[in-house]
Parts: sequence; C-alpha cells; structure tokens
Amino acid sequence: MKYTFTFLLSFLSVIQIMAQKKLPVLKANSSKAIFIEEDNGLKTDWNIDPSVKPDVYTVSRIIDGSKTIKVKTDIDSIRIKIKKGEKKDFIILLKGKDSCFTRIESVPSKDFSRTTPAFHDTIRLGINEQNTMFVKAALNKTDSLTLNFDTGSSNLSLTQETLQNKIKQSLKSGVNILSIGNKNYQDFRIFKVELTGHGTDGRFGWDLFDGMVVELDYDLGNMIVHSQLPEKVKKDKAYEKLNITFYDKLFFVETTIQQGAVKNKDWFLFDTGYQRTVMLDGPLLKEQKFPTDQMKIIKKVIMKGAKGNEIPVVTANLESLSLGKYSLKNIPAQLLSESRPVNDKKMNILGNEILKRFNVFLDFQNNMVYIKPNKLYNESYIEKQ
Repeated sequence: MKYTFTFLLSFLSVIQIMAQKKLPVLKANSSKAIFIEEDNGLKTDWNIDPSVKPDVYTVSRIIDGSKTIKVKTDIDSIRIKIKKGEKKDFIILLKGKDSCFTRIESVPSKDFSRTTPAFHDTIRLGINEQNTMFVKAALNKTDSLTLNFDTGSSNLSLTQETLQNKIKQSLKSGVNILSIGNKNYQDFRIFKVELTGHGTDGRFGWDLFDGMVVELDYDLGNMIVHSQLPEKVKKDKAYEKLNITFYDKLFFVETTIQQGAVKNKDWFLFDTGYQRTVMLDGPLLKEQKFPTDQMKIIKKVIMKGAKGNEIPVVTANLESLSLGKYSLKNIPAQLLSESRPVNDKKMNILGNEILKRFNVFLDFQNNMVYIKPNKLYNESYIEKQ
C-alpha cells in the first residue's frame, strides 16, 4: 500500500510538471502589461508581479459561448480563449528570469433558483422628486441607513458624512453585513464617495443580488427579491424581454434612438442611479453618424469633469427612444460635447427618469431584463421644452 501511494504521488507530480511545461509563455522586459477583452473592448492595465501566485484577472461575465483575451507586454502578446466558468493559466517571463504565474478566469454565475424554500422578500421602495429610488437598510445590524439602489454601480458606497455621523462602530476589515428586508447580504466592499442620490446615505449596486431576480414595482412601491423569476412574468405578454451584456461590472441593455429618418441601436448602461432621462455621448454618436445637430436645444449648462475641467452639457429633444416594443417620444436628453469614458469605453446611459416608467424584473440568473409600463409611463419630464 505504501509503495502504491508513493508511486501515485510521484505519478501525479510528473503529470503536474508536464502540465506546467505546457503552459503558454509570454515574454516581458517591463513590469507593465495590458489585458484586452476583444468582444467588448475592455482594457485593463496590469502590473506583472512574480510574488503573486497565481495573479488572477477576472473577465467580464460571459453570457454565452466564450470570449478572447489579448495580453500585451512591451515585447510580446498572446490571445487566450476562455469559456464561461473556465480558468486558463500561463506564464509571463519577466526579464528572462522571473516566472509570473498568471491566470485568466471566468467566475461561474451564481444561481439561487433551486433554493428551498423559495424566497420572495418584499421591501418598501421609495422614489423622490429627483428620481432617486431608495430603501431602508441596516449595516452590521446597528446602523440604519437610507440607500439608493444604483444598478450602474457595484458593492456599497457611503458618503463621508454618513461614515462620520451614522456609522456607530468601526467597519470590519473582513465581513460586513447589509440587511435589506428579511435578508442579510455579505461579500461586498465599502467605498467612500462624495456624492450619492438625493436624500440618501449612499448606494448599493446590482451585484448584491447576483444569482437572484429583483422586481421593481413602482405601482405598489415595492422592491421584491426573488430566488427565481415568477411564472406570471413569463406568461404576461405585456412584459418585454431585453438581453443583458456586461462590460466589467456594468450591465447594458439594447436601446434604439431615432432622430428624423436615422435610427441607432446600441448597448446603453442600465443606470437607476442616474437621475435624468438619458445621457448621450456626443462624440460616440457622431462616430455612428447619428444627427445630434438636428436635436432641438432646450438648454445648456456646464458640468465639471473629473479633472476640474468644464464640460458643456446640452439638453436637447430626442425624437424617440425604444426599449424593445415600447417607445417614448420627445425626450429631453442630456447631450455631452465631450466623452466621459469608463475604462476607455464611450457609452450612453439610461437614467431613472426613463427607467422608473416601467415595472422591472432584473433576472441576474438568465441575464435578462423584463419591462412593463406602469402608472408613471406618461408622466411629464422634469426638463420640458
């Protein structure tokens, strides 16, 4: 038995070494690299560190099939194809001597659909005049907070004022607990921010509900967290189903805008934390030949950029915006004269003055959004012509 066990260990060691020898090798003289997701263009600057084993890059969520990641150093490059839930290892050889064990992985999607018993946790949902929706929550079971559910963000963000005046105990370096309704949520990071939605102490992102289904019912004023999509949604033909795509930790839905005879279909960030209608990236739309110059100007303001620079923002009339079969007309849209890219990506943003007009199911199991017009559908816009 001892001989068999020793032989087995030796055999496994040989197999491991052989597997290691087969790992792709990428050469580098500089400690800087860049990871590029070819399907969505996400670029991530990377520090090559031999002391981290493995050094893991996690790709944006893969909906179907696979995606290809291109890794570039100062002298070499490699393309690695990865499927949903898969891991791929390779070596970056730094200056010809330091082997950096590197991994690209796709994190498996969570799925609470088989939870027994199934849960349907109802939370009171408020919305104010600034289109900020909010719920009551408790941090570590002691600190009562009013938080914005911001689908354009992730984790938990609290304002400086909240951290100073409302947090009664030191935040743990390990596990913190956020209680919303009858459920407790963990595995999130806490960030300090200067601004958040009007009347709130901070915001939490969609990833708190990864693997669940979130219902936003503005007719009844409820947010309901489900373990699976209710059957009534699938049977109700008034609900329009929209596909989701991911860019890093942000999710987007397909949106069509129209001005005159020109239509443009693209992925828009689904952002309940943005209080206005829609933010259009002027330079991006210009690249796509969309006639922003034909949009009637309603007003002009100046917005401060991240570097303190002034960015002119025009509110102009967008003739039509469609989500699936539902179309809204004559929308006062915010039109940026300069792009405000996120991780080098130019994007248009759907805000809550549009999104609040629909009762919504956010299906983070099957990566779908279901929308149905509600009592706010024909409500006037804050900025009228």
